[in-house]
Amino acid sequence: MRTGCIPVARSGREPYKLMNTHIPEIVGFIGLGLMGRPMVQNLHKTGAELVIFNRSRPAMEELEAAGLGLGTSPMDVAERSSIIVIMVSDTAAVEQVLVGEHGVLRGLKPGSLVIDMGTTAVGPTRRFADAVRERGGDYIDAPVSGGQVGATDATLTIMVGGDEASVARANPVFAALGTNVTHVGGVGAGQVAKAANQVIVGLTIGAVAEALTLARKAGVDPAKVRAALRGGFAWSRIMELHGQRMIDAEFIPGGKAATQRKDLDQALTLAEQVGIDLPATRLNRDLYDRLIEQGDGELDHSALIRVIDK
Repeated sequence: MRTGCIPVARSGREPYKLMNTHIPEIVGFIGLGLMGRPMVQNLHKTGAELVIFNRSRPAMEELEAAGLGLGTSPMDVAERSSIIVIMVSDTAAVEQVLVGEHGVLRGLKPGSLVIDMGTTAVGPTRRFADAVRERGGDYIDAPVSGGQVGATDATLTIMVGGDEASVARANPVFAALGTNVTHVGGVGAGQVAKAANQVIVGLTIGAVAEALTLARKAGVDPAKVRAALRGGFAWSRIMELHGQRMIDAEFIPGGKAATQRKDLDQALTLAEQVGIDLPATRLNRDLYDRLIEQGDGELDHSALIRVIDK
């Protein structure tokens, strides 16, 4: 195996655990939000040469002080790097970054690799990949799970869609960001996996919110109920992290409720496209609509308990 390449799991296999490694190419990174900022910081720790861009200037200036290079636009980032990571809020934002007036495609060099690590709709993902290929580049989708905690600790789960060669090239980048990387299939497969992930996350948050509210309304301490469930079939990472947030009523966002709602809606659109109904997911999406309507869309998605409690 060549230097700098770390194996990831192929379709249908268990994922490998990754170790940080040298990143031999200049990496452009676009999007410095809740997830993007700590991801950039972890890439910087590897010694990688970085060019970063964000619509909000202050986020870039803080990182510039740490020695990171600043881009003036997505086009400028593409001109100055050979791997471009996009970590923005939604499908429309990815489209703007790629094909906008000063978008990545205007500065893309032949042979460059574009990696979308946000949660983007499947159909547009495949169209974006076609547009990049027409310009002589390669494209993979690699959405992540693990929230801000995983981004900060470099323990993200990364679900990858793309061809084998492009995924192998991206491995050193993934190694700096996560501990569980799976090559799911061709372009778009990573986003299908992320849609499945968000269905499970949304429904599980709803289940935990209902269970803890039931305990409290029945006159039992929800913290003790949560403790009693530890190690049993009801225990999960969501019960561990979000259950505690619900008990403490601390909803500083690690993943925003509005983002969770967007992801559920994308999953429902995908379900419609493949001809199935997801009734529980639709109900969960509607509960997030109620949370957003009451002004809580910028809170952590575990704040869904505020709807159940009412």
